Amino acid sequence: MNQEIFYAMALTRLTNFNFQQALELYRAAGSAQNLYEHRNEIGDIIEGCTPRLIEALKDWGDAMKRAETEMKYMEEHRIQAFSLMDDDYPQRLQECPDAPLVLYYKGHADLNQQKIISIVGTRHMTRYGEDIIRKFVRELHEMCPQVLIVSGLAYGVDVCAHKQALEQGYDTLAVLAHGLDQIYPYHHRDVAAKMVEHGGLLTEFMTLTNADKPNFVRRNRIVAGCSDATIVIESASKGGSLITAEIAQSYDRAVFAFPGNIGLPYSEGCNHLIRDNGAALITSAEDFVNAMGWQHDVIRQQALAEGIERQLFPDLSDDEQKIVSLLQQTNDLQLNILSVKSGISIGQLTAILFQLEMKGVVKPFAGGMYHLLM
Repeated sequence: MNQEIFYAMALTRLTNFNFQQALELYRAAGSAQNLYEHRNEIGDIIEGCTPRLIEALKDWGDAMKRAETEMKYMEEHRIQAFSLMDDDYPQRLQECPDAPLVLYYKGHADLNQQKIISIVGTRHMTRYGEDIIRKFVRELHEMCPQVLIVSGLAYGVDVCAHKQALEQGYDTLAVLAHGLDQIYPYHHRDVAAKMVEHGGLLTEFMTLTNADKPNFVRRNRIVAGCSDATIVIESASKGGSLITAEIAQSYDRAVFAFPGNIGLPYSEGCNHLIRDNGAALITSAEDFVNAMGWQHDVIRQQALAEGIERQLFPDLSDDEQKIVSLLQQTNDLQLNILSVKSGISIGQLTAILFQLEMKGVVKPFAGGMYHLLM
Protein backbone atom coordinates (compact mmCIF):
# COMPACT_ATOMS: atom_id res chain seq x y z
CA MET A 1 0.00 0.00 0.00
CA ASN A 2 1.29 3.47 -0.89
CA GLN A 3 1.06 5.19 2.48
CA GLU A 4 1.06 8.75 1.14
CA ILE A 5 -1.79 8.05 -1.26
CA PHE A 6 -3.69 6.27 1.50
CA TYR A 7 -3.43 9.24 3.88
CA ALA A 8 -4.21 11.70 1.07
CA MET A 9 -7.40 9.78 0.29
CA ALA A 10 -8.34 9.80 3.96
CA LEU A 11 -7.64 13.53 4.20
CA THR A 12 -9.98 14.24 1.28
CA ARG A 13 -12.69 12.28 3.08
CA LEU A 14 -11.89 13.88 6.42
CA THR A 15 -12.41 17.39 5.06
CA ASN A 16 -15.84 16.33 3.76
CA PHE A 17 -14.70 16.71 0.13
CA ASN A 18 -13.73 20.34 0.61
CA PHE A 19 -10.95 19.89 -1.95
CA GLN A 20 -9.56 23.40 -1.54
CA GLN A 21 -9.23 22.98 2.21
CA ALA A 22 -7.63 19.54 1.82
CA LEU A 23 -5.10 20.97 -0.63
CA GLU A 24 -4.22 23.87 1.66
CA LEU A 25 -3.68 21.51 4.59
CA TYR A 26 -1.62 19.17 2.45
CA ARG A 27 0.69 21.91 1.21
CA ALA A 28 1.05 23.46 4.65
CA ALA A 29 2.03 20.13 6.25
CA GLY A 30 4.19 18.95 3.36
CA SER A 31 2.38 15.62 3.01
CA ALA A 32 -0.80 13.89 4.08
CA GLN A 33 1.15 11.38 6.14
CA ASN A 34 2.89 14.21 8.01
CA LEU A 35 -0.52 15.73 8.70
CA TYR A 36 -1.73 12.42 10.15
CA GLU A 37 1.38 11.88 12.27
CA HIS A 38 1.00 15.37 13.79
CA ARG A 39 -2.78 15.30 14.03
CA ASN A 40 -2.65 16.16 17.72
CA GLU A 41 -0.42 19.21 17.13
CA ILE A 42 -2.14 20.66 14.07
CA GLY A 43 -2.41 24.10 15.62
CA ASP A 44 1.36 24.16 16.16
CA ILE A 45 2.38 23.24 12.59
CA ILE A 46 -0.33 25.02 10.58
CA GLU A 47 -1.21 28.64 11.26
CA GLY A 48 -4.79 29.84 11.10
CA CYS A 49 -6.52 26.53 11.81
CA THR A 50 -9.87 27.05 13.50
CA PRO A 51 -10.61 25.14 16.72
CA ARG A 52 -13.31 23.22 14.85
CA LEU A 53 -10.86 22.11 12.14
CA ILE A 54 -8.19 21.21 14.70
CA GLU A 55 -10.69 18.99 16.48
CA ALA A 56 -11.92 17.42 13.23
CA LEU A 57 -8.37 16.50 12.19
CA LYS A 58 -7.75 14.48 15.34
CA ASP A 59 -10.03 11.57 14.47
CA TRP A 60 -9.05 9.84 11.21
CA GLY A 61 -10.77 6.52 12.01
CA ASP A 62 -13.77 6.60 9.66
CA ALA A 63 -11.84 8.36 6.90
CA MET A 64 -9.11 5.70 6.99
CA LYS A 65 -11.67 2.90 6.85
CA ARG A 66 -13.16 4.51 3.75
CA ALA A 67 -9.71 4.84 2.21
CA GLU A 68 -9.04 1.15 2.92
CA THR A 69 -12.26 0.20 1.13
CA GLU A 70 -11.29 2.37 -1.83
CA MET A 71 -7.79 0.88 -2.01
CA LYS A 72 -9.29 -2.60 -2.12
CA TYR A 73 -11.62 -1.62 -4.96
CA MET A 74 -8.71 -0.07 -6.84
CA GLU A 75 -6.65 -3.23 -6.53
CA GLU A 76 -9.52 -5.42 -7.76
CA HIS A 77 -10.26 -3.18 -10.76
CA ARG A 78 -6.72 -2.15 -11.74
CA ILE A 79 -7.19 1.49 -10.86
CA GLN A 80 -4.19 3.68 -10.13
CA ALA A 81 -4.13 6.63 -7.75
CA PHE A 82 -1.74 9.57 -7.85
CA SER A 83 -1.15 12.00 -5.01
CA LEU A 84 -0.15 15.57 -5.78
CA MET A 85 3.61 14.96 -5.57
CA ASP A 86 3.74 11.70 -7.55
CA ASP A 87 5.81 11.66 -10.74
CA ASP A 88 2.83 10.29 -12.69
CA TYR A 89 0.49 13.04 -11.51
CA PRO A 90 -0.29 15.38 -14.46
CA GLN A 91 2.43 18.01 -14.16
CA ARG A 92 0.44 20.71 -15.92
CA LEU A 93 -2.40 20.26 -13.43
CA GLN A 94 0.05 20.14 -10.54
CA GLU A 95 0.90 23.79 -11.25
CA CYS A 96 -2.70 24.93 -10.73
CA PRO A 97 -3.68 26.53 -7.41
CA ASP A 98 -6.73 24.28 -6.99
CA ALA A 99 -5.19 20.99 -8.16
CA PRO A 100 -6.88 17.83 -6.85
CA LEU A 101 -5.07 16.21 -3.95
CA VAL A 102 -5.67 12.70 -5.34
CA LEU A 103 -6.52 11.48 -8.82
CA TYR A 104 -7.90 8.05 -9.72
CA TYR A 105 -6.92 6.72 -13.12
CA LYS A 106 -7.71 3.77 -15.31
CA GLY A 107 -5.91 3.60 -18.62
CA HIS A 108 -2.60 3.54 -20.45
CA ALA A 109 -2.05 7.07 -21.76
CA ASP A 110 0.87 9.16 -20.56
CA LEU A 111 -0.72 12.03 -18.65
CA ASN A 112 2.49 14.02 -19.06
CA GLN A 113 3.14 13.58 -22.74
CA GLN A 114 4.51 16.50 -24.67
CA LYS A 115 1.31 17.78 -26.30
CA ILE A 116 -2.12 17.69 -24.64
CA ILE A 117 -5.24 19.55 -25.75
CA SER A 118 -8.82 19.61 -24.54
CA ILE A 119 -11.81 19.84 -26.86
CA VAL A 120 -15.06 20.98 -25.28
CA GLY A 121 -18.44 22.28 -26.34
CA THR A 122 -22.18 21.94 -26.18
CA ARG A 123 -24.09 18.73 -25.49
CA HIS A 124 -26.44 19.80 -28.31
CA MET A 125 -23.87 19.54 -31.09
CA THR A 126 -25.03 20.30 -34.63
CA ARG A 127 -23.83 18.77 -37.88
CA TYR A 128 -21.62 21.85 -38.28
CA GLY A 129 -19.85 21.11 -34.99
CA GLU A 130 -19.45 17.44 -35.85
CA ASP A 131 -17.87 18.32 -39.19
CA ILE A 132 -15.45 20.73 -37.50
CA ILE A 133 -14.31 18.11 -35.01
CA ARG A 134 -13.85 15.42 -37.65
CA LYS A 135 -11.83 17.70 -39.93
CA PHE A 136 -9.81 19.27 -37.13
CA VAL A 137 -8.77 15.99 -35.50
CA ARG A 138 -7.92 14.38 -38.84
CA GLU A 139 -5.79 17.31 -39.98
CA LEU A 140 -4.14 17.67 -36.58
CA HIS A 141 -3.12 14.02 -36.65
CA GLU A 142 -1.52 14.50 -40.06
CA MET A 143 0.60 17.35 -38.68
CA CYS A 144 1.11 16.28 -35.06
CA PRO A 145 0.62 12.53 -34.55
CA GLN A 146 1.52 12.56 -30.86
CA VAL A 147 -1.22 14.51 -29.07
CA LEU A 148 -3.41 13.44 -26.14
CA ILE A 149 -6.99 14.70 -26.56
CA VAL A 150 -8.94 15.40 -23.37
CA SER A 151 -12.66 15.93 -22.87
CA GLY A 152 -15.48 15.04 -20.49
CA LEU A 153 -17.33 12.08 -22.09
CA ALA A 154 -20.58 14.10 -22.15
CA TYR A 155 -23.08 14.02 -24.97
CA GLY A 156 -22.37 16.15 -28.03
CA VAL A 157 -18.95 17.67 -28.57
CA ASP A 158 -17.19 15.71 -25.80
CA VAL A 159 -17.98 12.20 -26.97
CA CYS A 160 -17.55 13.21 -30.61
CA ALA A 161 -14.02 14.43 -29.83
CA HIS A 162 -13.23 11.13 -28.06
CA LYS A 163 -14.59 9.07 -30.97
CA GLN A 164 -12.71 11.04 -33.60
CA ALA A 165 -9.51 10.80 -31.57
CA LEU A 166 -9.87 7.01 -31.40
CA GLU A 167 -10.65 6.84 -35.12
CA GLN A 168 -7.49 8.76 -35.97
CA GLY A 169 -5.31 6.66 -33.68
CA TYR A 170 -4.90 9.24 -30.92
CA ASP A 171 -5.00 8.41 -27.22
CA THR A 172 -7.90 10.23 -25.59
CA LEU A 173 -8.66 10.94 -21.92
CA ALA A 174 -12.06 11.44 -20.31
CA VAL A 175 -12.25 13.40 -17.06
CA LEU A 176 -15.27 12.19 -15.08
CA ALA A 177 -17.57 13.92 -12.60
CA HIS A 178 -18.03 10.75 -10.55
CA GLY A 179 -16.14 7.67 -9.35
CA LEU A 180 -14.68 4.97 -11.58
CA ASP A 181 -17.32 2.46 -10.50
CA GLN A 182 -19.76 3.90 -13.05
CA ILE A 183 -19.91 5.56 -16.45
CA TYR A 184 -22.10 8.58 -17.06
CA PRO A 185 -23.78 8.83 -19.47
CA TYR A 186 -24.37 5.09 -19.47
CA HIS A 187 -24.73 5.08 -23.26
CA HIS A 188 -21.04 5.98 -23.56
CA ARG A 189 -19.76 2.87 -21.77
CA ASP A 190 -18.53 1.28 -25.03
CA VAL A 191 -16.51 4.37 -25.91
CA ALA A 192 -15.16 4.47 -22.35
CA ALA A 193 -14.07 0.83 -22.61
CA LYS A 194 -12.09 1.61 -25.78
CA MET A 195 -10.54 4.62 -24.08
CA VAL A 196 -9.17 2.51 -21.24
CA GLU A 197 -7.04 0.74 -23.87
CA HIS A 198 -6.27 3.82 -25.97
CA GLY A 199 -6.22 6.65 -23.46
CA GLY A 200 -7.86 6.57 -20.08
CA LEU A 201 -10.48 7.64 -17.56
CA LEU A 202 -9.52 10.14 -14.85
CA THR A 203 -11.36 11.51 -11.81
CA GLU A 204 -10.78 13.05 -8.40
CA PHE A 205 -13.87 11.35 -6.98
CA MET A 206 -13.99 8.10 -5.04
CA THR A 207 -16.37 5.31 -5.93
CA LEU A 208 -20.02 5.68 -4.88
CA THR A 209 -19.87 9.36 -5.91
CA ASN A 210 -22.79 10.34 -8.12
CA ALA A 211 -22.57 12.63 -11.13
CA ASP A 212 -24.09 15.58 -9.27
CA LYS A 213 -24.17 19.03 -10.91
CA PRO A 214 -21.41 20.67 -8.79
CA ASN A 215 -19.05 17.84 -9.71
CA PHE A 216 -19.14 18.81 -13.37
CA VAL A 217 -17.80 22.29 -12.61
CA ARG A 218 -15.02 20.72 -10.52
CA ARG A 219 -14.36 18.31 -13.38
CA ASN A 220 -13.95 21.20 -15.82
CA ARG A 221 -10.91 22.59 -13.99
CA ILE A 222 -9.14 19.25 -14.46
CA VAL A 223 -9.97 19.25 -18.17
CA ALA A 224 -8.46 22.73 -18.46
CA GLY A 225 -5.55 22.12 -16.11
CA CYS A 226 -4.32 18.93 -17.78
CA SER A 227 -4.00 20.62 -21.16
CA ASP A 228 -1.73 23.01 -23.02
CA ALA A 229 -4.74 24.47 -24.78
CA THR A 230 -8.54 24.33 -24.68
CA ILE A 231 -10.55 24.43 -27.90
CA VAL A 232 -14.25 25.32 -27.79
CA ILE A 233 -16.40 23.97 -30.62
CA GLU A 234 -20.01 25.18 -30.45
CA SER A 235 -21.46 26.60 -27.27
CA ALA A 236 -24.58 28.44 -26.23
CA SER A 237 -24.22 31.81 -24.51
CA LYS A 238 -23.95 29.92 -21.21
CA GLY A 239 -22.58 26.47 -20.54
CA GLY A 240 -19.90 24.26 -19.07
CA SER A 241 -17.52 24.69 -21.99
CA LEU A 242 -17.38 28.44 -21.35
CA ILE A 243 -16.56 27.73 -17.71
CA THR A 244 -13.75 25.45 -18.87
CA ALA A 245 -12.45 28.17 -21.18
CA GLU A 246 -12.53 30.73 -18.37
CA ILE A 247 -10.66 28.38 -16.04
CA ALA A 248 -8.06 27.67 -18.73
CA GLN A 249 -7.52 31.39 -19.12
CA SER A 250 -7.05 31.76 -15.37
CA TYR A 251 -4.34 29.09 -15.58
CA ASP A 252 -2.61 31.06 -18.37
CA ARG A 253 -3.35 28.33 -20.88
CA ALA A 254 -4.17 28.98 -24.52
CA VAL A 255 -7.87 29.10 -25.43
CA PHE A 256 -9.23 28.83 -28.97
CA ALA A 257 -12.70 28.82 -30.49
CA PHE A 258 -14.20 28.07 -33.88
CA PRO A 259 -16.61 30.80 -34.96
CA GLY A 260 -20.19 29.99 -35.91
CA ASN A 261 -23.02 31.59 -37.85
CA ILE A 262 -24.34 34.79 -36.31
CA GLY A 263 -27.68 34.33 -34.57
CA LEU A 264 -27.56 30.56 -34.15
CA PRO A 265 -27.96 29.58 -30.48
CA TYR A 266 -24.99 27.21 -30.35
CA SER A 267 -22.67 29.67 -32.05
CA GLU A 268 -23.21 32.48 -29.55
CA GLY A 269 -20.81 31.18 -26.92
CA CYS A 270 -17.86 30.80 -29.28
CA ASN A 271 -18.56 34.09 -31.07
CA HIS A 272 -18.76 35.95 -27.77
CA LEU A 273 -15.55 34.34 -26.54
CA ILE A 274 -13.75 35.56 -29.66
CA ARG A 275 -15.37 39.01 -29.48
CA ASP A 276 -14.39 39.47 -25.82
CA ASN A 277 -10.83 38.20 -26.32
CA GLY A 278 -11.59 35.13 -24.26
CA ALA A 279 -10.38 32.90 -27.07
CA ALA A 280 -8.34 33.18 -30.24
CA LEU A 281 -10.20 32.52 -33.48
CA ILE A 282 -9.17 29.44 -35.45
CA THR A 283 -10.69 27.89 -38.55
CA SER A 284 -8.41 24.90 -39.05
CA ALA A 285 -5.84 22.62 -37.43
CA GLU A 286 -3.15 24.59 -39.26
CA ASP A 287 -4.27 27.79 -37.51
CA PHE A 288 -4.03 25.99 -34.19
CA VAL A 289 -0.62 24.42 -34.83
CA ASN A 290 0.82 27.77 -35.93
CA ALA A 291 -0.60 29.55 -32.89
CA MET A 292 0.86 26.91 -30.56
CA GLY A 293 4.28 26.96 -32.24
CA TRP A 294 4.13 23.26 -33.05
CA GLN A 295 5.34 23.68 -36.63
CA HIS A 296 8.47 21.54 -36.08
CA ASP A 297 6.19 18.50 -35.85
CA VAL A 298 4.72 19.42 -39.22
CA ILE A 299 8.19 19.71 -40.78
CA ARG A 300 9.15 16.33 -39.41
CA GLN A 301 5.97 14.69 -40.69
CA GLN A 302 6.46 16.18 -44.13
CA ALA A 303 10.02 14.90 -44.22
CA LEU A 304 8.94 11.42 -43.21
CA ALA A 305 6.13 11.45 -45.79
CA GLU A 306 8.69 12.28 -48.49
CA GLY A 307 10.87 9.39 -47.40
CA ILE A 308 13.52 11.54 -45.75
CA GLU A 309 14.90 9.60 -42.82
CA ARG A 310 16.65 11.12 -39.85
CA GLN A 311 20.20 10.37 -40.93
CA LEU A 312 23.59 11.91 -40.25
CA PHE A 313 23.78 15.68 -40.38
CA PRO A 314 26.87 16.71 -42.34
CA ASP A 315 28.04 19.37 -39.89
CA LEU A 316 27.75 17.40 -36.63
CA SER A 317 30.68 16.36 -34.47
CA ASP A 318 31.01 12.75 -33.32
CA ASP A 319 29.55 13.59 -29.90
CA GLU A 320 26.70 15.60 -31.45
CA GLN A 321 25.88 12.71 -33.77
CA LYS A 322 25.92 10.34 -30.79
CA ILE A 323 23.22 12.44 -29.08
CA VAL A 324 21.18 12.68 -32.29
CA SER A 325 21.35 8.90 -32.71
CA LEU A 326 20.10 8.37 -29.16
CA LEU A 327 17.17 10.74 -29.75
CA GLN A 328 16.40 8.99 -33.03
CA GLN A 329 15.96 5.74 -31.09
CA THR A 330 13.91 7.30 -28.26
CA ASN A 331 12.92 10.91 -28.68
CA ASP A 332 12.33 13.26 -25.74
CA LEU A 333 14.99 12.22 -23.24
CA GLN A 334 16.04 14.05 -20.09
CA LEU A 335 19.53 15.45 -19.68
CA ASN A 336 20.59 12.92 -17.03
CA ILE A 337 19.35 9.97 -19.12
CA LEU A 338 21.20 11.26 -22.17
CA SER A 339 24.33 11.54 -20.04
CA VAL A 340 24.04 7.94 -18.84
CA LYS A 341 23.28 6.53 -22.30
CA SER A 342 26.00 8.52 -24.07
CA GLY A 343 28.68 8.29 -21.38
CA ILE A 344 29.19 12.07 -21.65
CA SER A 345 29.42 14.14 -18.47
CA ILE A 346 26.59 16.53 -17.65
CA GLY A 347 28.80 19.59 -18.08
CA GLN A 348 30.09 18.53 -21.50
CA LEU A 349 26.64 17.32 -22.58
CA THR A 350 25.07 20.67 -21.73
CA ALA A 351 27.49 22.40 -24.08
CA ILE A 352 26.81 19.85 -26.86
CA LEU A 353 23.06 20.22 -26.51
CA PHE A 354 23.41 24.00 -26.66
CA GLN A 355 25.26 23.67 -29.98
CA LEU A 356 22.61 21.30 -31.31
CA GLU A 357 19.93 23.79 -30.27
CA MET A 358 21.76 26.59 -32.12
CA LYS A 359 21.89 24.38 -35.23
CA GLY A 360 18.14 23.79 -35.02
CA VAL A 361 18.54 20.07 -34.39
CA VAL A 362 17.09 19.79 -30.88
CA LYS A 363 14.73 21.80 -28.74
CA PRO A 364 14.73 21.91 -24.92
CA PHE A 365 11.51 21.53 -22.94
CA ALA A 366 10.56 21.83 -19.27
CA GLY A 367 12.07 19.31 -16.87
CA GLY A 368 15.41 19.05 -18.70
CA MET A 369 13.80 17.22 -21.65
CA TYR A 370 15.30 17.40 -25.15
CA HIS A 371 13.37 16.81 -28.38
CA LEU A 372 14.88 16.00 -31.80
CA LEU A 373 13.42 18.30 -34.44
CA MET A 374 14.49 16.58 -37.64
